[in-house]
Amino acid sequence: MKRLLWLLVAIPVGIVVVVVAVANRQLVTLSLDPFATDAPALVVTLPLYMYLFAALFVGLILGGVGAWMKQGRWRREARERRYEAVHWHKEADQLREEKERARPGPALPAPASRRAA
Repeated sequence: MKRLLWLLVAIPVGIVVVVVAVANRQLVTLSLDPFATDAPALVVTLPLYMYLFAALFVGLILGGVGAWMKQGRWRREARERRYEAVHWHKEADQLREEKERARPGPALPAPASRRAA
């Protein structure tokens, strides 16, 4: 079922990626030197779809990092609760063992027969 769902999502996404790449294959020059417009020092010429995919990739990474950082408080709280649960489980086991050791045995052995000798 998971595989079918994955295919139902992956195939349309793949088709969209191919269509975007084919529709935006013109070369675009990106100049990273704002001072020298005549002969810029750093120029990158790539198809437009490469810039689009790079922007999408950077956005995914930044969004993931942002979500991860925002959830840090909850991860810390879960970690503290896990340590606390381990502590209480150990204490409960110790109390159970003490209770077993403190349980008194029979004071006198049971008589062998019901008649007194």
